[in-house]
Amino acid sequence: MSDAVEFPYFYRTVPSELHLCKGIIKLLKHFNWTWVGIIAFDDDSSVRAVQILKEGIEQNGGCIEFTETFSRVDELTEAKVLQINESIYASSSNVIIYYCNGDNALSLLQRIDLSRVPGKVWIVTRDMDFPSGRIRESNFAEIKSKTLAFMPVKKNIPSFSKFLQEMDPTWLPSDFFTELWWKGLCDSECPKSIKRSCSSNETPAYYTHCTNKFLGSSYNVYNAVYALAHALHNMVTSTAGNTMWTGENRSFVDYLPWKLHHYLRNVHFKNILGEDVSFDENRDLSMGFYIISLFFSPNGMQINEIVGQYNPNAPLGQDFTINEKAIMWESTFTQVPPQSKCSQSCLPGFRKLTSKEKPVCCYDCIPCPNGEVSNQTDMDSCSRCPEDQWPNRERTSCIPKTIQYLSYDEPLGIALTVISIFFFLITAFILGIFINYRDTPIVKANNKSLSYILLFSLMFCFLCSLLFIGHPDEVTCILRQTAFGIIFSICLSCILAKTVIVVMAFQASKPGSKLQKWMGSRVSNSIVLSCSFLQAVLCLVWLGTAPPFSYLNMQSETGAILIECNEGSITAFYCVLGYLGLLAGVSFFIAFLARNLPEGFNEAKYITFSMLVFCSVWVSFIPTYLSTRGKYMVAVEIFAILASSAGLLGCIFIPKCYIIIMRPDRNHRKYLTSN
Repeated sequence: MSDAVEFPYFYRTVPSELHLCKGIIKLLKHFNWTWVGIIAFDDDSSVRAVQILKEGIEQNGGCIEFTETFSRVDELTEAKVLQINESIYASSSNVIIYYCNGDNALSLLQRIDLSRVPGKVWIVTRDMDFPSGRIRESNFAEIKSKTLAFMPVKKNIPSFSKFLQEMDPTWLPSDFFTELWWKGLCDSECPKSIKRSCSSNETPAYYTHCTNKFLGSSYNVYNAVYALAHALHNMVTSTAGNTMWTGENRSFVDYLPWKLHHYLRNVHFKNILGEDVSFDENRDLSMGFYIISLFFSPNGMQINEIVGQYNPNAPLGQDFTINEKAIMWESTFTQVPPQSKCSQSCLPGFRKLTSKEKPVCCYDCIPCPNGEVSNQTDMDSCSRCPEDQWPNRERTSCIPKTIQYLSYDEPLGIALTVISIFFFLITAFILGIFINYRDTPIVKANNKSLSYILLFSLMFCFLCSLLFIGHPDEVTCILRQTAFGIIFSICLSCILAKTVIVVMAFQASKPGSKLQKWMGSRVSNSIVLSCSFLQAVLCLVWLGTAPPFSYLNMQSETGAILIECNEGSITAFYCVLGYLGLLAGVSFFIAFLARNLPEGFNEAKYITFSMLVFCSVWVSFIPTYLSTRGKYMVAVEIFAILASSAGLLGCIFIPKCYIIIMRPDRNHRKYLTSN
């Protein structure tokens, strides 16, 4: 009827069904009722209203469990009643919308065994006049105390009660319902303000308009009559000069519809209550609905208590109000206010998992995936935490990730630090022994200068492992790899030089050998310098192209930020390791070939075994290093440095220290040459 093209002269003086549906949707949303059933008439108006309800409920995340319709005209058959009953009994929804207006609205409720469906809230679309509360044991007693009704806003009109008492009933139309309503004013329970004294032939008949707070739709009728009166008044006064009321009444009536339409559309006045009355752009009066809670008084009478209001013309946020404390919920409800959901709410830390086979509001609750949280109930999806944060144990909020690196404060860092310093002191002690016994044959053998350089290098090897402990920054990340690569290349260059000197020494001892002139320190120094210089060049190229740097690794460790040193160029990193492996491999090969030479001045066996230990450590290091993360990766590299350095120290120098300290009788040239 709001179609201005099809019905241009239609004016609504009661709230429209569209507003009624919006009010019901607001009520459902307020109580978070997402699982409802609908019972309605099958006429066009009700079917359209059901469609509006369905669209609004679904837009707010709700679902319709069932929809049942029946005719307001035809008599209800037993089969239809049974069908509707079964839908109600089988439903899991605790809210039923009873969208039925008119004289037959109560016809179905009279035939439903409501005692079989306790704990259900009924939302009705009119101020239903239930039969007298004096028959409290009736079927209607089951619905009264769990019903919320939408009633158009009605107000008492001053002097209306006086009008009812004084008017002549002979003016009333003669029909059954009017007579019944009129006789209701004679009932002993009717308020004194409107109660009439009835003649003996007017038998009092109880009717609930006597107990209602407001008398029917008199307020709407009042506004409608006065709107029309004001429109007619404005039309007459504006056309009085052009229209002759005598002799031309017929011509005036011919033009009345469209002329009256113009004045009705623009009518604006204050009614007897001082309220502004006007039609909006849809030709509707600005009015809303009361939300009524129906319940019994102690004496068994029906009481309609206003608990809320919906005003579609009010600003958003102020259009819907409700006082939950004023609602008289039935005692059978296990929870107040009652709940009506297909599925239980998903708690924070979970999200909804829907299925194509089920309605959208029927779902399962599953925990949020790793790295995601939900901090509200019934979340459709979880939100991912920022990179520097991680979900708490309940996955309800994001918390900062723990910062991890190999520090001096933790047991692993303390243990590695102690071991590094211990081996440094051992190496320094051995260096002191060699310096103290520098003139003995066993120290002079195989070039004591190389032994000093090697011992100094090993001391720095043990110390450079400390660079890997502590908070990584740009400087330490650069020093870690370059210091490690250059110092170890010096160690291996010294060992290579020692091995070459051993071979040359035995070859030069042969008669006529030309190698005697190469037996000076120039050869050994050249080997050490050249091999170390090449490693230094590799490190400089590495630093010049893609040097190591510190970065925050937020992906490798769950719930932690790893502060690591990125090698920069992984190719340069493996080139440095590969060069060390080359030096170790050449030293091992030459020492292995010289292992069977006489033992007097021969270190080849010790060098062979030390290179075997060194290579074993670093070969096993690579897969272990690649399979670990964070501080344990650093610990693996420190362990490889310490183990390989300790292997060189133990295999080459411990046997000599044993002879120097424990067997000084062997530390003589005669003994060495005899062997």
